[in-house]
Amino acid sequence: MAGAGVLVLLGAGMVPVNLKSLSPALLRAAGVGTPTLGAFGRDLVDGEKIGPAELVLAAARATDDPRAPALGTALEQVGARQPGLVAWGGWDPFLDPLFNLRADSGHRGSTPVLTFLIPAKARDTLRNYLRNSGSLGVQSILRLRELTATGRFVPAMRPGGQPLDALLLMTGLLYQGGHLSPSLQREIRTRAETALAEKELGELEPLLVDLLSLGRRLDWGQLAELLRRTDSAKTLEEYAHLARVAPDQLPLIYSAALFSDSADRVATYLMQFGKAGLEDVRLALRYGQGAVRQLLGRQVPVNRGSNPTLSALAEQALNHPQVMLSLKYLGFFFGGWLVLRGLDRWLVAPADPTLPFAMGHMKAGMLAVIGALLLAVVSEPFLLKAAPPSEFRLRLPVIVSVANSPVFPKSEPAKTMDTSTLLSIGFFAALQIAMYFTCLRKIREVAQQPLTPLVKLRLMENEENLFDGGLYVGIGGTATALVLQVLGVIEPNLLAAYSSNLFGITCVALVKIRHVRPYKRQLILEGQVEASPVREPNEPSVASARGSAAL
Repeated sequence: MAGAGVLVLLGAGMVPVNLKSLSPALLRAAGVGTPTLGAFGRDLVDGEKIGPAELVLAAARATDDPRAPALGTALEQVGARQPGLVAWGGWDPFLDPLFNLRADSGHRGSTPVLTFLIPAKARDTLRNYLRNSGSLGVQSILRLRELTATGRFVPAMRPGGQPLDALLLMTGLLYQGGHLSPSLQREIRTRAETALAEKELGELEPLLVDLLSLGRRLDWGQLAELLRRTDSAKTLEEYAHLARVAPDQLPLIYSAALFSDSADRVATYLMQFGKAGLEDVRLALRYGQGAVRQLLGRQVPVNRGSNPTLSALAEQALNHPQVMLSLKYLGFFFGGWLVLRGLDRWLVAPADPTLPFAMGHMKAGMLAVIGALLLAVVSEPFLLKAAPPSEFRLRLPVIVSVANSPVFPKSEPAKTMDTSTLLSIGFFAALQIAMYFTCLRKIREVAQQPLTPLVKLRLMENEENLFDGGLYVGIGGTATALVLQVLGVIEPNLLAAYSSNLFGITCVALVKIRHVRPYKRQLILEGQVEASPVREPNEPSVASARGSAAL
C-alpha cells in the first residue's frame, strides 16, 4: 500500500498544472500548431509592413526560430525591390502623397520617424495637410501649437520648438490615419481638449514625452502597429519606459505585443516581473503564438524549476485547468494517505483487538491533509514567494524639501520563501512525523505486554518524556534554524524556525490527547474492575448484612 501511495504522489507531482505559475510543458503544449515568430513575420512582409517584420526577425533570431533565415531572405528581397519603403517601415496611404515613400530618402535601413518630421519643410507639408482634416480631434491637436505653457517643451511656435511641433503633427497624423486604438484615441482627444480649456499642456505633456521616446526609436510602420494595440496612455508610458531602460530587448518586447495583439498585457507582465518576466516572454516566443497568449493571459511566472511532467496531460491541463489542479491536489492527499496507512499497518496497527481504535489508522487522514498542504506549497514556489521588485518599474522623481526631513534607515522585511526555507520546513515536518510514529509504536509495545492494567499504566507514565519528545525536537529545531540563519547558511526567515515549534506542539497534542489519554483511561477502568471483589449473585452485600444484624 505504501508503494502504491508513492506512485500516486509521483504521478500527482508530474501533472503540469500550477496555481500561481506555468509549467514549461504547458507553454509548449499551448504553442503546438500556432504560428512561430518566423511565420508571423512572413505575414507582415506579405502585408508590406517591413518595419514591424524587421523587429520580429530580430526576435526570431534571439529565440533561435528555425524560420528566421527564410524571413530574413524575404525582407532582403522586399528591400531590394522597394528600398525607399524600408526607411519608413512600409507603405502608408496617408503618408505617400506627402513624402513619396518610394523615393530614395538617403536613409538606409529602418529610420526613426521623427528624423523625417523634424525638418521645417516636412512640418509645413504635414501641417497644411492636417488643416484640411474634418476630424475634431485632429483640429484640437493642431490648436495646441499656440499654447505657451508647455512645461518641459519649448512652445511649438517659438525658436527651439521644433520637437514639440513635430510631436503634435505626428500625433495628429496618427489620429487622422486611424493608427490609434479607439480607447487611446479618445484619451488623447480628451487630454487635448482639456489642455486647450486650461491653456496648458497639463496631462498631455507626459504622453507627448512618451511619444518622443518611441518616435526616436521606431520607424513609422513600427510605431503605427504598436499604437494600434495600445489601449491606454498608461501602457504607452510603460512601453516608452521599457524602450529607454531595455533598448537591447526592444525587439522581444515589441514582438510580444504584436504576437499577443495586446501591448497592455505585455507591459503589465514586464512591469510586474522585470527581467525574469522578460526571460519568460522569450521562452513563450520560442514556443509560438499560443504560448505567448497563454502566458500573458494568465499573468503568472514560469516555473522553470518544476519537476519532470507528464506531457500527455498538458492538453487536458490547458482545456480544464481547474479540474486538473483539483486532481493534482487530491492525488497529493490520496497518495499521502496510502503511504501513512501502509505505515500504520506495518508499524502501528495493533495486534490486540482490545486496544483503542484511535491508535490505528484513524490519524492517517489528518496527517495526509498536512502532508498534502506541504506538497502543494513545495510544488508552488510562487505561492508564498512575493515577486521581487521589478527592474523595469517606473521611478518618477519627486521634488521635496529635504532640509528638515528625518532620515529613516531602510529596512525591508523578507517577503520571499526560497528553496532552503521550504526544505527546512519539510525536514522539521518529517522529524515530527517520525516522532509521532515512534510514540504510537511505544504505546503498542506496552499494550502487547502480558501485564496487569495497573502495571501497564505505570509503564505509560514512565514514557511521559518520550511522549513529550515532540516538544524537545521542536525547540531544538527552532534553535538550530536560528543559528543557521545567523551564520548565513539559510536565508533569514522566522517561518522556517518557528515551524519546528509548531509541528512539535501539533505532534505532542495528537499523541497525548488522542492516543495516550484514551488508553490510560481504559487502563484505569480495567484496573478498577480487577481490584473490585467478585460476589456471587445470591451473596448479600455488606450493607445488607449489617442492616439485618441491626434488626
